[in-house]
Amino acid sequence: MNNFVFDGRLTADPEMGTTQTGVEVCKFTVANDRRKKGEEKQSSFFRCQAYGKTGAFINQYFHKGDPIQIVGECEVRPYEDKDGNKRTATTVYVDKASFSLGKGKNSEQVSSDGFSQVDESKLPF
Repeated sequence: MNNFVFDGRLTADPEMGTTQTGVEVCKFTVANDRRKKGEEKQSSFFRCQAYGKTGAFINQYFHKGDPIQIVGECEVRPYEDKDGNKRTATTVYVDKASFSLGKGKNSEQVSSDGFSQVDESKLPF
């Protein structure tokens, strides 16, 4: 099973396009920070693609610098560059995306499937 879950920040505004078969696709890059004890922060950059409603959701609600959480599949494929050097390309195919609205105790989690995270302690039952 290939299940890739991470969060980070968009490095630029998402770009919306259409595949040759007419399916909407949203392309963007997410920077994911990591820190090891006693070392400076380092970042990894992940190229992402989201299709259909998930892509439209990301394109509408996310912009450069926004935090985002991604769930999807990671694909690493080899290729040769124009000079004949062997390289690899990594792409995350996004199944779900979510972000936090606001800060503090009234924040709400909204995801690409249309559901909101609810604080169960505030439910009347």
